[in-house]
Parts: sequence; C-alpha cells; structure tokens
Amino acid sequence: MYRLFISLICLCMLVSPAHASPSSEDASSLINELRKGGYILYVRHGEANVGEDQPGFNPMDCSTQRNLSVRGRDQANKYGEAIRKLNIPITLPVESGPLCRTVQTAEAAFGTQNVTIKEFWLNIYELSKNIGAEDSQKILQEFTNDVEHVPPNHSNRVIIAHSFPSGIGLGNIPYMGTVVVKPLGNNRGYEVIGRLALEDLLMQANM
Repeated sequence: MYRLFISLICLCMLVSPAHASPSSEDASSLINELRKGGYILYVRHGEANVGEDQPGFNPMDCSTQRNLSVRGRDQANKYGEAIRKLNIPITLPVESGPLCRTVQTAEAAFGTQNVTIKEFWLNIYELSKNIGAEDSQKILQEFTNDVEHVPPNHSNRVIIAHSFPSGIGLGNIPYMGTVVVKPLGNNRGYEVIGRLALEDLLMQANM
C-alpha cells in the first residue's frame, strides 16, 4: 500500500508543467548534481521515423518496426559525446529496451559493447496502447519498484527506452530527452529532480 501511495504521489507530481527546458543556470546545476552520481537518467530514443510498427511486429526484426532516422542516429551520437564531455559518470552497460530504435540509440551513444537489453522497458511502450487501468497501474508500480534503487559507486544508471503517455508516469518525453530520477531507496519510490532536452546537454557541453 505504501508503494502504491508513493507511486500515486509521483504520478501527480509528474503531470505538472515540468516539461519545459530549464534555464541555463538550472541546467548547469543539474549537470553538477549528475557528476556526483546516484541518479537515473531515463532517456527517450532518438528520432525514429523510418518504417512503422506493424501489427504483431517482431521485436527482433527491425523491418517490422520504426527505426532511427539519420537525424536520430546523429542525435544519439551527440548525446553520448555530451555525456562524456560533461564528465557525467555512468554505470556500464547502459540499459536499452528491446525494440530496434532503443537499441540503435544506446549503441550509437555508448557503443555496442556497452549496452544490455532489458525486456521490461518494452512495457513502457505498451502503456501507449489501449490497455486496461489495472494493467497500466501494474506496469507503473513495477517501474517504481525498479527505479527506487540507488545506483552504486557514485555513478548514474542510464535507461534508454520510450516516452510515457502524457499525464502518467514520467509523462511525455521528446526524442533524446532525459528525465533525471532520484531513487529514494527500497519501498520509498523516487523523485524527479529535473528534465534535460538534448539541446540543453549540447549547450552545457559547448557543442
């Protein structure tokens, strides 16, 4: 019950107008926090407008689903470069959902050898489909259970997956947008401390 309470609080917090890009000063402060480690960077994949998600598509067959565009690959490359240039410590391997566009993004940003696929992140994609309230709540609770754990060794955990539907979970996320999540520990949920658009990262990295 307590976890559900925390989850509902987070849902209410995250539908607020926190989607706007932070000021340069706020973005700089957020980057400084990330350098200390202990956070989760939840990142939406890059621009994906090549192909389409076919009914009953095979997650292992990229020809049956949307893939990164040339611009999307460039976004992913620049994202990884900015993270390195800003000296933000991350735990390797980074996590990716199983769909091709998330794997392509993670590999372009951090290198093929530094990516592990976690099937759970496909569930965030499923939230955008017409599923029941009970199934949605189950996914959101599982998400809370997953991200409430503090990353080890003063580093940051990176998850590259999908946008949430507007109004639930982490809400709508632009291509290569980052939601900075602060885990509060076992059975305590999480807190969103800020959001960074790709442009914010590139500006901070002087790119």
